[in-house]
Amino acid sequence: MKTITKDQFVALLNEAGVTDAQKKTLHARFEARFPEQHQAFLEYLGLPAAEVNAIREHARNQ
Repeated sequence: MKTITKDQFVALLNEAGVTDAQKKTLHARFEARFPEQHQAFLEYLGLPAAEVNAIREHARNQ
């Protein structure tokens, strides 16, 4: 399966008009409702483990 990169996904969100605040809310809700799937999605985007951990930690503290 081909993957989409973080930069490609962020560009898509930006083109759709998703604000930075909305992106933070998305991460927070994704982490709260589906933590394992949130991690899997971030890994799918090709993010290194340290970045995945930082994003998830930030999302938990929203």
